[in-house]
Amino acid sequence: MPASDSALNQIPDKPALEGLEAKWDAAWAEQGTYLFDRLRAAEAGREGVYSIDTPPPTASGSLHIGHVFSYTHTDVKARFERMRGKTVFYPMGWDDNGLPTERRVQNYYGVRCDPSLPYDSDFTPPFEGGDNKSSRAADQQPISRRNFIELCERLTIEDEKQFESLFRQLGLSVDWTQTYRTISDDTIRQSQLAFLRNIERGEAYQAMAPTLWDVDFRSAIAQAELEDRDQQAAYHTIEFPFSDGPLADGRTSIAIDTTRPELLPACVAIVTHPEGPHKDLIGTKVRTPFFGAEIEILPHHLAQPDKGTGAAMVCTFGDVTDIIWWRELRPSATPTLPNLTTIGLDGRFLPEAPASVPDAGARRWYAENLGGKTVFSARKAIVEKLQETGEMTAVGKPFNHAVKFFEKGDRPLEIVSTRQWYIRNGARDGELRDKLIAHGQELAWHPEFMRVRYENWVGGLTGDWLVSRQRFFGVPIPLWYGLDENGRRDYDRVLTPDAASLPIDPTTDVPAGYSEDQRGVPGGFDAEADILDTWATSSLTPQLAGGWQRDEELWQLTAPFDLRPQGQDIIRTWLFSTMLRSTLEDSRTPWRNAAISGFIVDPDRKKMSKSKGNVVTPADVLENHGSDAVRYWAASSRLGMDAAFDPQNPTQVKIGRRLAIKVLNAAKFVLSFPVPEGAQVTHALDASMLAALDGVVVEATKAFERYDAARALELTEAFFWTFCDDYLELVKERAYDQTDVGQASAALSLRLALSTLLRLLAPVLSFATAEVWSWFEEGSVHTAAWPEPLGFEGDPAVLSVASEALIGIRRAKTEAKASQKTPVARAVIAAPPAKLDALRAAADDLRAVGRIAALEFTEAEEFAVTAIELAPVEGA
Repeated sequence: MPASDSALNQIPDKPALEGLEAKWDAAWAEQGTYLFDRLRAAEAGREGVYSIDTPPPTASGSLHIGHVFSYTHTDVKARFERMRGKTVFYPMGWDDNGLPTERRVQNYYGVRCDPSLPYDSDFTPPFEGGDNKSSRAADQQPISRRNFIELCERLTIEDEKQFESLFRQLGLSVDWTQTYRTISDDTIRQSQLAFLRNIERGEAYQAMAPTLWDVDFRSAIAQAELEDRDQQAAYHTIEFPFSDGPLADGRTSIAIDTTRPELLPACVAIVTHPEGPHKDLIGTKVRTPFFGAEIEILPHHLAQPDKGTGAAMVCTFGDVTDIIWWRELRPSATPTLPNLTTIGLDGRFLPEAPASVPDAGARRWYAENLGGKTVFSARKAIVEKLQETGEMTAVGKPFNHAVKFFEKGDRPLEIVSTRQWYIRNGARDGELRDKLIAHGQELAWHPEFMRVRYENWVGGLTGDWLVSRQRFFGVPIPLWYGLDENGRRDYDRVLTPDAASLPIDPTTDVPAGYSEDQRGVPGGFDAEADILDTWATSSLTPQLAGGWQRDEELWQLTAPFDLRPQGQDIIRTWLFSTMLRSTLEDSRTPWRNAAISGFIVDPDRKKMSKSKGNVVTPADVLENHGSDAVRYWAASSRLGMDAAFDPQNPTQVKIGRRLAIKVLNAAKFVLSFPVPEGAQVTHALDASMLAALDGVVVEATKAFERYDAARALELTEAFFWTFCDDYLELVKERAYDQTDVGQASAALSLRLALSTLLRLLAPVLSFATAEVWSWFEEGSVHTAAWPEPLGFEGDPAVLSVASEALIGIRRAKTEAKASQKTPVARAVIAAPPAKLDALRAAADDLRAVGRIAALEFTEAEEFAVTAIELAPVEGA
């Protein structure tokens, strides 16, 4: 039952949305509305908790409208579960470390990290602010690693304050006491511990291998961080002469088409399809044009017989296919192909030609014309030389083709051989791959079709997960290496710390059994300077938030988590890597449900991204339209579906604002009708409305349970407007008239419906519903019980038929060019027999709202107002 009228609080004369965000954010913080109740959770046990593995946004710049979109989806579900009686564990993390943060710091402060420099305790950056994106690395001031990390810490803390402020304005019901940073001591400890356990179980290993390398960031890049971008290229036709002179049929060479002639000094083989046009040449030796190295023509099924000349260069390394060929081709004279390196870690050609180049003149030419050159300049030089010698016979027309980039990089990736750390991910382990697929099938996906993207990624992996990065601001890899008598690293003697000593930084900490003066000297030790890839930390977000190996009780109450919400574009990175770490550590899925949001697209249906320059920041939208309006727009979109956003005409946001304002005004109107003590629902129309509302409660609840908040909102909103436009209009005269025997029934029904509708709308319109609830109820609507069907045995048809009749009466008055307040002497409504009884049950309210003196009903096949006679106007 609703509170008595004596409990009504002060209702504003003119309710407004403005100011509600600040008012209710402060109230929620003061009252602890969204705090995780640890005692209550412990009493209820794991099944009484709803835990969310909240995405930690990258703290390197500003949030965009896509964050508002996806985080609202999560918040709506969190609010629903809280009202359903669950103790909700809803933390927030900040993804501080990694390349995006480093790049932002470089641009923001005009600095770059040089680990060889000493720490300057009095360092002041050249400037602060601005994006400085046009500056070259050479123009940025070099500073020590420690100074650089301090600037990263300083800027991320400021960014995180801004992020939290915006999320509070949006109304996220996060427990802000449950936060973590991916660079905090606790996080570093847990991340290092998990990695050491991977090493102990043989899941992490180190190897010298071809590595995708970003020449600007000077770091290795993992497969999951790649993206294809169109780049212009041209085929160059090069003639490779046969080593032993012309063949019996007179052929002197084999022609090869390549887009990367600059890699000719690193060419280690020619490949052709076993059944292709050059199958008769398999096993034949040729020499590289100009450079003179002897190589062999070898077969491989991946060679495309219909592409180019039907044969291709194998270079170390031009693309990922070169890596496959290098690993799998077997020349006749040696067990494996050589690994020749021509491009350095800075993206420039090394000063000396590979040892395989036999000709002294060619080696001198290489040093003078290629050493130190960029890829572009080296290509130009080699093309000119081969055209001069006549060994390049054609250059094709430019065309566009896909080239691998680091997703945050500006130049194409190169492939260089480096020593890196890897975690096994199922690419070369069928049993692990099958486990990952099985765990993906155990997980409930919302929407279901997103599962295929995960399975395709797992099935398409070509190499283990490269987790080491040659960067600075991140979790240090907690290892040292013993040095031999010559001061060289002994990679078979890896020194690991005791778990109790974590977190550590091996560049400043010392392994057990050694002293600082043994660092870097023969027989001593050397620190691993690399850090872990940021995904190697983010893949542990359930563990970081849930207290794994830190707070065992919390971990048991939250894991496996109930929900992983995230974007579809990081299924291959965040979702997969978290699934992998959980599978390796606990042999289970890290969550029970995955909710995948779609993309935000601009009015031209293009995905919003910073690179396209079409990103919308949410601050102005929230300020101009209000948070509830923006939440409505986000919640109206189903999971997995893209949503368009036009900042010039945000139609859906405007609709949401109109709804939120209507909630305030309709509630004020409803609360103006006093509810007498002992009031009961006695009127057929009232019972009909409440019965229809029961149906909405049942269906909306089912929709929320299956992660379809958009459907729940659609049902609730449709009923709300029927309630306001039809039912409220139909009963307001009765509700006003305290002499009417039906007044108590109308007033009570209005109050019951308002209470239910507020709770149904609370997950979406979090501020407007909190405001209205405070006018007549105790506590917060957001901790109130989710509505249950009230159980009134009314016929929903009474309300629907009465609404139809009301629309007809209004239309008839409009067509007669009369005001809706104009009295009607007589009106006749025709309806099918099945609707007549429902109409008669609402007759009194129809007469009152239509100001009808005589209301008649007649049977007909079609529903219609067949006659309306306006009462004469006094004085006319």
